[in-house]
Amino acid sequence: MDKINIGFIGAGNMGAAIMKGISASSLADNISLYAFDTDKSKTEALREYGVNACGSEQELTGCCKYVFLAVKPQVIEGVLETLAPAATENTVFVSIAAGITDEFIAKKTLPEAKVILVMPNTPLLLGEGASALSHNDRVTEDEFSVVLNIFEICGKAAVIPKDKMKEIIPINGSSPAFIYLFAKGFIEYAASVGIDADTASELFTQSLIGSAKMITDSGYSIDELIKMVSSPGGTTLAGLDRLYEGKLTETVKNCCESCTQRAYELSK
Repeated sequence: MDKINIGFIGAGNMGAAIMKGISASSLADNISLYAFDTDKSKTEALREYGVNACGSEQELTGCCKYVFLAVKPQVIEGVLETLAPAATENTVFVSIAAGITDEFIAKKTLPEAKVILVMPNTPLLLGEGASALSHNDRVTEDEFSVVLNIFEICGKAAVIPKDKMKEIIPINGSSPAFIYLFAKGFIEYAASVGIDADTASELFTQSLIGSAKMITDSGYSIDELIKMVSSPGGTTLAGLDRLYEGKLTETVKNCCESCTQRAYELSK
């Protein structure tokens, strides 16, 4: 069986993490990895994972069926224009750039371009990613399966409608940053009352892990889980009252809307 050539334009944290995930999995037997980055030290560092360094975007596109666009949205237009001459009707573009649409990629490369859109997140670096995927009509079921399998080995993956790829960004793509800020508030409170920061961090992060497990595995709804922790007249309700007063859920909704709005701005 011939190996599938998969290339990454951009070998930063996310691109490198996906390549390392592939090389450490059973998929590696059937995949040859290629990478190009303007910073050659990044592709050199990936050689130990079996990644072949390419000298340009065009060289990589010319030898790979799957071309992962692992660059920032602000530079993707120039990248697409540079690689376009080497793209063919069989090239499958896999974009992890926030807000970029399949129509934009097709406009800059081939009118009939095959495009898979992915919104991953940084926990993918630890093999605990949460990735949302969609594709345009030109991508075959087998082609999409190859890419879906890659993200499944890096964590959890879900297929969503193509027209919701911007709306999903705050849910899984950006949400780790929001969660980290939330955690920072608890850890800073602990320090303010004389509790060791490392101890507070260990206890709070385990509470995050455990709470996530309760949502996924307990069978209870989120409202039921909140009630389980909240004894009448107790400490939890006293804290919850302040969160309700501060309109926490409304603030989160506003946060998500701003995140999504920025994705639409980047897509123009």
